[in-house]
Amino acid sequence: MMGKKDRRHEVEKVLDVDASMQGSLSFKDPVNLRINGKFEGILNTKGNLMIGEHASVNADISGESVVVAGRVTGNINALKELKLIAPACVVGDISSPLLSISEGAVFEGNCKMLAHSKVETAHTSPAMMTVEELAKYLEVEVGVISEWVNSGKIPGMKEGDNWRFDRNRIDAWVAEGKIK
Repeated sequence: MMGKKDRRHEVEKVLDVDASMQGSLSFKDPVNLRINGKFEGILNTKGNLMIGEHASVNADISGESVVVAGRVTGNINALKELKLIAPACVVGDISSPLLSISEGAVFEGNCKMLAHSKVETAHTSPAMMTVEELAKYLEVEVGVISEWVNSGKIPGMKEGDNWRFDRNRIDAWVAEGKIK
């Protein structure tokens, strides 16, 4: 009985996207995401991400397990594993503790393969962003970030003369619908 419920729960969290999308896509809970169309922006996933053979992605990707069969232009950070299968074409830097590139797949860029414990440590420590990085991440003008931080609307901390933003807190802030 428990097995059936677990399998159904997994099936409910499959998202198969065959469309043209632009923006920032972020998942807090694990999901099985498959992209078959075009995507441009920032992609943060938990769970499994599959870039289909006919997909064209122009984005920085962060995820746990990533499989690429299509075209990706951008950096890929896979926390568990990254697989490039033919006819994949990846142009950008990649990092993953486990990497597999099959015959017929193309990769152009730099690669970092960290020990699994270093990857986990890097992932659990908060990613800090500057005002400029946050503006790019949220796709707003730097002036808007300055207004928000001066009015106390957005969570941040001051280090000397500079503001720093914890990515996890920003993601929670956005998820709560406080960005307007």
